[in-house]
Amino acid sequence: MNKPAIPRNYDLNTTELKLKGFKVYAIETGINPVPTYSRRDFYKICLVSGHSLIHYAGKSIEMNGDFLFFGNPHIPYSSDLMEPQQHGYACLFTEEFLKTHDRSESFQESPLFKIGSTPVFSLAHEQQYFIATLFQKMLSEQSTDYAFKNDLIRNYINLIIHEALKMQPSDNFLKQQNASARITSLFLDLLERQFPIESAQRPLRLKTALDYANNLSIHVNHLNRSVKEITGRPTSSHIAERITSEAKALLQHTDWSVADIAYGLGFEYPTYFNNYFKRMTGTIPKALRA
Repeated sequence: MNKPAIPRNYDLNTTELKLKGFKVYAIETGINPVPTYSRRDFYKICLVSGHSLIHYAGKSIEMNGDFLFFGNPHIPYSSDLMEPQQHGYACLFTEEFLKTHDRSESFQESPLFKIGSTPVFSLAHEQQYFIATLFQKMLSEQSTDYAFKNDLIRNYINLIIHEALKMQPSDNFLKQQNASARITSLFLDLLERQFPIESAQRPLRLKTALDYANNLSIHVNHLNRSVKEITGRPTSSHIAERITSEAKALLQHTDWSVADIAYGLGFEYPTYFNNYFKRMTGTIPKALRA
């Protein structure tokens, strides 16, 4: 039996997302196709009514009806539409947008986003109605001039997350666990356990892909291949992103000197840290304290 013809996806300009850290939009494949993105450097929550096959971290799941999906920028995902009509809502957001001043655990540790979790939830009619209402509120609020709309939108996102945490995830996954997924999960867990940095006298212990490979008792090439296979990004990219995120948090939310931050993050000299931070962010560390 042939699949129905599905409208071609189009690219959504994410410039606004990168500036504000958030975007919400309606999904209506009969009118507008589902957006696709050249870079997945943000988290995604979708509320969908329709028939889809979702591919996520080496697994696949077939969903038919109302469902909620949580996408992680560290884990590749895609979907095949099994019918031409789908509708619902989606929102994109960065971790910085949702966490703001919080230096607690990363979303990578969340039951909804971590490798090995089940990110798809079947919804009863009442659940679908409640979550759709939250998306509608975000969609309406997004275009207002209300001074505290970001705080309000964060509250709506957190309500969706907590509603999902109360649900049982779908059990329709086709089990395809492999060694690469397990190694990647171990690496990301170990990466998160290095943070937050509490003292410059106890600097970051693991700084390179080789450090992590040695700690996991595997060859660095094996680690690099596994992480690239599962996440689509090099091991060094994950490490650099997490170090940069911690550097920003320390600069914005502590009174440590730049030198202490540099030592705490494992840089031998502050100038090395300054050059690294500018290369990663386009600005110097002191600019975040202006």
